[in-house]
Amino acid sequence: MTLKIDHIYDEQCRRFQDSFELVGKRWSPAILMAINLGSHRFSEILARVEGLSDRLLSQRLKELERNRLIDREVIPTTPVQIRYTLTERGADLMQALQPLVGWGLRWEPELQPMRAVS
Repeated sequence: MTLKIDHIYDEQCRRFQDSFELVGKRWSPAILMAINLGSHRFSEILARVEGLSDRLLSQRLKELERNRLIDREVIPTTPVQIRYTLTERGADLMQALQPLVGWGLRWEPELQPMRAVS
């Protein structure tokens, strides 16, 4: 399905920018993908996303939860377990990102990642 936009309105630009900034935060897409692929506990996500620190993972999980992309479930065991899952909104976002992943795979050899410049 192609979204046809004849004119760009301030509200559309703002919403696009807000969405892109949320998804474009470093580590957020990798965290969402890890959860989507079955890593539901903090340690599992941390192990799956190479280079991510526990402090930054904690921060990103809070942001993703605040934006209702993931749910945080507290399991009352000893010790307490925390489980993260994608919400319907988060699963929808993962579907929306699939074409972008495909684009990246297609053009990856020609892309100049920001991390290479820094």
